Parts: sequence; C-alpha cells; structure tokens
Amino acid sequence: MRRRASLVLLALAVFCAAMAPTLRWYAFPRLAKIPANQYQETVLEARPATLLNYSTLKAEKVDKITIIQTLKGNVEESRRIERDAGRDVVVWDALAYVTGPDGKMVSKVPERYVFDAHTQDPVHATGESVDGDPVRREGIEFKFPFLTEKRDYQYFDAQTRTAAPIHYKGTRTFRGMEVYYFEQTIPWTKVPMPKAMPVKGITPKILADSGLTRWYTTKRMFWIEPVTGAPVNGEEIHKEELRNAKKLMGQDTLTVFAGHVKMREDYLESVGAMVSSNRLMVLMLVSYVPWTLTFLALALLALSLWLEARSRRPEPEPPAAPAPIPVSAPL
Repeated sequence: MRRRASLVLLALAVFCAAMAPTLRWYAFPRLAKIPANQYQETVLEARPATLLNYSTLKAEKVDKITIIQTLKGNVEESRRIERDAGRDVVVWDALAYVTGPDGKMVSKVPERYVFDAHTQDPVHATGESVDGDPVRREGIEFKFPFLTEKRDYQYFDAQTRTAAPIHYKGTRTFRGMEVYYFEQTIPWTKVPMPKAMPVKGITPKILADSGLTRWYTTKRMFWIEPVTGAPVNGEEIHKEELRNAKKLMGQDTLTVFAGHVKMREDYLESVGAMVSSNRLMVLMLVSYVPWTLTFLALALLALSLWLEARSRRPEPEPPAAPAPIPVSAPL
C-alpha cells in the first residue's frame, strides 16, 4: 500500500515539475498578449502653455492645452496581416487630437501601428503610417515589452518618423508601485507640417511654398511597470516652432506650441488600476504558479521517497512469548 502511494506521489511530482517550466517558457509567450480589440483613451494636459494664434500670428500664453490620445484595435486588419505574418499581430489605429483652451482643434495626427502581440516588435505591413505618410517603424511605441529590462530601447518618434534610444534611468517608486524610469530627448529636428491645420484655407502646401519650415524638440519621460511593460505615467516637455517666417509673419521664428505635457489625474488613477490587474495575471504565469509548482514537486518527491523508504524497512519481529514457569505438584 505504501509503495503504491509513493508511486502516485512520484507521478504527481513529475507532473508539477514539468508544468512549471511549461507555464513560464511555453504558455507565457502564447497567453500574455495585447488583445486585438483593445481600446484605450488617455487625456494629457499642458498647464500653462504657449500657443500660436493664427489670427494674429503671435505666440500667446494660454491656460491649458489638451491632448486626447486614443488607441483603437483594428481586428479586421490584424487578421489580414496575421495570415501572412504567421504570428499574433495587433493593429492600433491611434489618434493624437490637440485642442486649445476654447476646445477648438489645434492639430490631429492619426497613426497606424502594427506590432507583435507579445513582444511589441513592429511588424511591417501595408498601411503602417503616420499622418497618412507610409513609414517603416523600428523600435517600440506606446508600450514597452512584457518583463521590461533595465536597459535602453529604441523608441519610435512619430514627429520625426524615426527611432532613437530611450534610456533607462533607474528604478523608482510611483504611487506605491515599483517602476523603471526612461527618458528620451529628441533634439531640434525639421519635421513635416501636419496635414490638418487649425485655420480653414491654410494647407501644408501653402506654408511650404512660403518657405516656412516646422521644427520640433521634446524630452519624453515614461514610468514603466516592468512586469506588464505598461506606462503608469508619461510626460513630455514639448516645443514646436515655425522658422523662415519673416517674409510671411514679420519675424524669423514663431513658437507654435510649448509646454510641459502631463497625464490628467483621473487617467493616472484608471491606468494604475488597470496595470495592477494585468500585472497580477502576468505574474501568475511567470512567477507565482511556476514557483508554487516547483516547491510542490519537491515536497511530493520528498514524501514519495519517505514512503518508499518506509515500505522497504523490515517489519519488526513480534516479541517472543515468555517460557512457561514449571509448577510443582504438592506432596
């Protein structure tokens, strides 16, 4: 009976020992994925900011600028690209919509971002674009990989249409959560005019024909939860200028926009709650369950060996019966 029980425990120990690495190295890459139909909206603000007034052609101080960033999963395009890519692909149709203090549109820049659902590596496919212009992304954008490492990454900048290093600057605590802090600085760079302009009748071609050029610089900061790779906070110190503007606007350089852009408080809270929930699910796959199975396998193995040793131990012989005491008959 003991030997049969030890064999059952040994079989369970082998099963647990096999499942631990299977969950970590086989199930995790297949289960930890960005859903193809994900929708996310984030609102950022710059308070105060400098904004070009196109009616007066002067840069003015304003109370705030609002940036609404939406990411919408395109399921149909994901399925189309997956047929050729041979892997799980996510297609995000993104939009950065900027409004002034009066709520009117300042600019809007659409993007289509195609990437691997698990690694976040870009997948090059027809339709990959920024503001309608075809691009070939290198590096990540919007989100870092699962199990983010303490190292630099290539991060795609939509304004310049190029990737540049984003540097790991250390581990910090953000609202009770351990995060990795990253910074990227884009130096002053000539960038294309946005196709959607805030004033009717003014087009990028008219501005370009006048000799105007648009320049941009930013310092980009991310606080990344390393298990999920999701940003729990993001900020930018952002500046845009129109140069060679003297002939048209009376001075050579005009500030189009300048401000320190930060996530709005209510979105910081909602993003933090979502990341905490997703973090637990990822940790279950990569840490909690595999380590639990490993310790359980060791415990079952030890118990199995103990029962096997007991089954082989010889049974103790029963004590010998005492010799009968002779009784003498009375004379």
